[in-house]
Amino acid sequence: MLLLDVTVVNVALPAIRADLGASFGELQWVIDAYALTLAATLLAWGSLADRIGRRRVFAGGLVLFTGCSALCGAAGSPLVLDLARGAQGVGGAAMFASSLAILANEFEGAERGLALGVWGGVTGAALAIGPLVGGLLTDDAGWRWVFLVNLPIGALLVWLTARAVPESRDERPRPVDLAGMATFGAACFLATYGLIRGNEDGWGSASIVASLTAAAILAAAFVAVERRGAAPMLPLELFRVPAFAGTALVAFAQSVALYPLLLFMAIYFQEGLGFSPTETGLRLLPLTLVLAAVAPLSGRLSGRWPLRVPLATGLVLIGVALLLMRSIDADSEWTALLPGLLVGGLAVGVISPALAAAMVAVLPVERSGVASGINNTFRQLGIAFGIAGLGAIFEHNAHGAPSLLAGIVAGLDAVLLAAAAVALIAAVVCWPLLGSQRSSQPPTEPTAQSGRSFGSSVS
Repeated sequence: MLLLDVTVVNVALPAIRADLGASFGELQWVIDAYALTLAATLLAWGSLADRIGRRRVFAGGLVLFTGCSALCGAAGSPLVLDLARGAQGVGGAAMFASSLAILANEFEGAERGLALGVWGGVTGAALAIGPLVGGLLTDDAGWRWVFLVNLPIGALLVWLTARAVPESRDERPRPVDLAGMATFGAACFLATYGLIRGNEDGWGSASIVASLTAAAILAAAFVAVERRGAAPMLPLELFRVPAFAGTALVAFAQSVALYPLLLFMAIYFQEGLGFSPTETGLRLLPLTLVLAAVAPLSGRLSGRWPLRVPLATGLVLIGVALLLMRSIDADSEWTALLPGLLVGGLAVGVISPALAAAMVAVLPVERSGVASGINNTFRQLGIAFGIAGLGAIFEHNAHGAPSLLAGIVAGLDAVLLAAAAVALIAAVVCWPLLGSQRSSQPPTEPTAQSGRSFGSSVS
């Protein structure tokens, strides 16, 4: 449910734009408000769950998420929708973080790795089927039901949580890193704001320069806070473990390069070619079907090779898929995208199980919750920054075209090139970082200094 709400909205965005009169920037915030608040509060919620109870935080997050889904469905303006999406992301982060902690508490040893691997596989599948689900809901019931469908599901899950999920907490919980959360969230928000508003306000305008400068200052402040804090929400020492740094890079780069593309594809199919939301979701189905076919096989084989083989290969395949899709022009049929969509599905099918395995393999098993939490933070940041940064590229290149379709194609072509560059560069960088680490191989123990930074198994 959480990850569907990242991608299910993409196909509905043109309908939201038409109904609420939203600008392109306001459409970007529909996705980014959710992804940013989820990323900014995920690790802090993990610490709070250790302190006051994981089931309590999970249930509270579920209630907040479900209530904000109702607000999204009832929104009468883009501003209300964007604000409700931001609050929805806070609830989603509470569920995300505590679900990892609950799994890490209930399972031990190899079973914990399996449970977290299944969890990672489900999130990957949810991201993949989002466009089709969004299309069906938008056409059959209207875009508001993209959000309202969460209400009965949320109510059922609250009941199941009360009946089936045991309460647990850490006997020696770490304090919540409020300073880290504030500087991290503010830096991410200002950077995203500057990227989204840059084309409209002018990249040299005082507001954009101030926003991006303040984001850089706050990012530096966040690093300083985390380095000096007794219980940082993001232990920077972990990035001294090359395989951990490489895994985080893969999670971020994959999300930058591929998932924001669903927004631009929805605009191309619906506003450029005139397809309905369901027809758009169906045309993205080749990517989903190949992913579903490849992922189980990739999961079974991931333990036989070093992690860098499937992860770097998957990034290269993403780059190839994006470059294949650059062959379209204003006269192209949608089928010109098919080779790229098929290779893209292959890429995600290769990466998703390997990335889930890597999240619990690059650090000792008792710290698997930390690894998963940080990597999922980087995944959400990748989606948020990808939507903002690639959206700026799209809007800049689409401006001034002789027709709407020509502008969309020009913007999409530039986005595909930039996203392919991100994926291919990340593949080159992550290869030496990941080294010969295997998912079935016990990870190297972090240094004693690193161990000082966290007192629980889940951040």
